[in-house]
Amino acid sequence: MLDNQTILITGGTGSFGKRFVRKVLDTTNAKKIIVYSRDELKQSEMAMEFNDPRMRFFIGDVRDLERLNYALEGVDICIHAAALKHVPIAEYNPLECIKTNIMGASNVINACLKNEISQVIALSTDKAANPINLYGATKLCSDKLFVSTNNFKGSSQTQFSVVRYGNVVGSRGSVVPFFKKLVQNKASEIPITDIRMTRFWITLDEGVSFVLKSLKRMHGGEIFVPKIPSMKMTDLAKALAPNTPTKIIGIRPGEKLHEVMIPKDESHLALEFEDFFIIQPTISFQTPKDYTLTRLHEKGQKVAPDFEYSSHTNNQWLEPDDLLKLL
Repeated sequence: MLDNQTILITGGTGSFGKRFVRKVLDTTNAKKIIVYSRDELKQSEMAMEFNDPRMRFFIGDVRDLERLNYALEGVDICIHAAALKHVPIAEYNPLECIKTNIMGASNVINACLKNEISQVIALSTDKAANPINLYGATKLCSDKLFVSTNNFKGSSQTQFSVVRYGNVVGSRGSVVPFFKKLVQNKASEIPITDIRMTRFWITLDEGVSFVLKSLKRMHGGEIFVPKIPSMKMTDLAKALAPNTPTKIIGIRPGEKLHEVMIPKDESHLALEFEDFFIIQPTISFQTPKDYTLTRLHEKGQKVAPDFEYSSHTNNQWLEPDDLLKLL
C-alpha cells in the first residue's frame, strides 16, 4: 500500500515517529518519508542513524500553517503524531498545549486539504475519552476536528481518521524509563500515585503496526481503538523494581485512577471487530458509509448498549513477567 508513496509524519523524531519510519523503510518501497519536527539536533541524529536516501527532514512547527503547506506539497499520506503530551506540564502551561494540540491539528487539516493528501491519520490517546485534564481535552478537540473534517471537505477526496490507544511501553518521558532510572540510581523507594491505578499498555511496534493496518482499513471519519491489555501500576513497579518498596504519593494534577478508551456514552457508536474497535462519527453529512465492513473486508458488530472499554474492567491483563518480556 505504501509502495511508491510519499509519507509525511509530524513529530517524526519522537518515540513513535522513529519506530514508524524504521518500519516503513524496512518493510515497504515507499518513495519518500518526510520527518517534520521542531528539534534540529534530533533530526540530525536521526539522519545519521537511519542514513537512508528516501528520507527528508523539515524543521517546522505544526503551529506554522505556511511551513506545513510547503512541507506537504506532493505528499500522499500524512501521519499526525506531533503533540504536547505530558499531563502535569499541560496543566501548568494550558495555552501552549492548546496552540500545539488544537490549533496545530487545525493547521495540519487545512494543509492536507490544500495539498490534496490522500489519507490522514491522527494519533490520539485514551485520555481523550471523558477527559479530566487539559491534555486529554485538547486531544478530544483534535479528534473531533479530524473526524468532522470528513463532512466539511467539499469536493476533496482526502480521508481523515483517528487512532486512539493507551500508554506506550518505554516511550520517551513515560513511567517505564522513569522507574528504570530510579532503579539504576538505587532509589530507596518507587513512587506510586495510587495503589488502585490501572492503565492500558501497548508496545511501540504494536502501535506502529496498528496505524499501518488502520491506513488499509479506513473509510474516513472513524476512530480506531485496538484491543490491548491493562496493568496495575503496582504490578509495573514490581516488574521493574521487585526489591524496592513503593511509596504512595497521591494522584498528580490531571491524573485519573483508570483510563477509558470507549465511554458508555459512545457505546451506541462503537463496533467490535476481532482485535479492535471502531467508534463511528456522531454526524455524517456525506454519502453513508458502512463502517461495519472495513476496506480489508473485516466484519464488525455493535457492542452492548452499556459497553465501556476501561482499563480496570478489561479482560486482558499484563502480569509483571509479561511486562518484562515486552521490555
